[in-house]
Amino acid sequence: MGGKVSCTLGEVKNRADLIIYWGGNPAECHPRHFTKYTLTQKGRYIPNGRKDRTMVLVDIRETPSAKAADIFLQVRPAKDFEVITVLRALIKGHAVDPELAAETGLSMEQLQDLADRMKKARFGVLFFGMGLSMTRGKHMNSAALLTLAAELNAYTKFVAMPMRGHGNVTGGDVIMRWTTGYPFGVSLSRGYPRFNPGEFSTIDLLIRGDCDAALILGADPGATMPQPAIDHLARIPTIVLDPKVTHTSRLARVHFTTAATGISAPGTVYRMDEIPLPLRPALKSPYPTDEEIVHRIYQAVAAKPPLPPAVMLSQATM
Repeated sequence: MGGKVSCTLGEVKNRADLIIYWGGNPAECHPRHFTKYTLTQKGRYIPNGRKDRTMVLVDIRETPSAKAADIFLQVRPAKDFEVITVLRALIKGHAVDPELAAETGLSMEQLQDLADRMKKARFGVLFFGMGLSMTRGKHMNSAALLTLAAELNAYTKFVAMPMRGHGNVTGGDVIMRWTTGYPFGVSLSRGYPRFNPGEFSTIDLLIRGDCDAALILGADPGATMPQPAIDHLARIPTIVLDPKVTHTSRLARVHFTTAATGISAPGTVYRMDEIPLPLRPALKSPYPTDEEIVHRIYQAVAAKPPLPPAVMLSQATM
């Protein structure tokens, strides 16, 4: 099974009566999520707003978001995959060893209650954050949660949606999907797309030292990636396109200052539910846009004379 069962945030506002946040802290990271789309908004089929909704928070520790939750489930660190697996079994009516369930930090009563609530919901939604996708298990955790949401549709309507971070992260995934068929972790080194998270993901490539140059557009991996990956970025020729000085631009060989998209440059940004939103610039900028610089780089590379066959052969055997 692949893919995800999802919807728009408007559908969540108008229909969702069970909202589960897993591995995220929207009260601090997405402060308007509660008031604009999920908890307090009155929807077409949720006329009483907060009174018609149940919120469950699943995390390894109590965060400010727990104050808004009706149910807080504290999972033992690195046991998210096991919790999801137990829930999938309970939803299908399979027997689960209580001792194995207890290793997750939750009791069988808590897990069974959550499974029953998910099956009885009219419209449920699973919002998952980096506490699930960037801990032990990583993309396997995300895949398990997406599978859980898909399997719940045998009983009710259930969807899943990642709580995306800064910038236009969703836009990057969307563009990669419709151009290559895969959302991330894509290698084009053989002339066609290959997908393998853990091998072709950016962090893995940098930590292994597989790349000898980097072009970074509108991101700051030097502030968020593991130190071995940052160290490799500092060793290789790194080019950064960003409107401002960042941790990454400080270690880069070349930094192009660009016009800020949405402020001084037009463009399209994708909301976390993959709805495209056009951006219209309000101010003029003396700096070029990211698109203009990428086109210039492409033209400069295309204008370079081809390497002699002997050099190409030696590089291919390195």
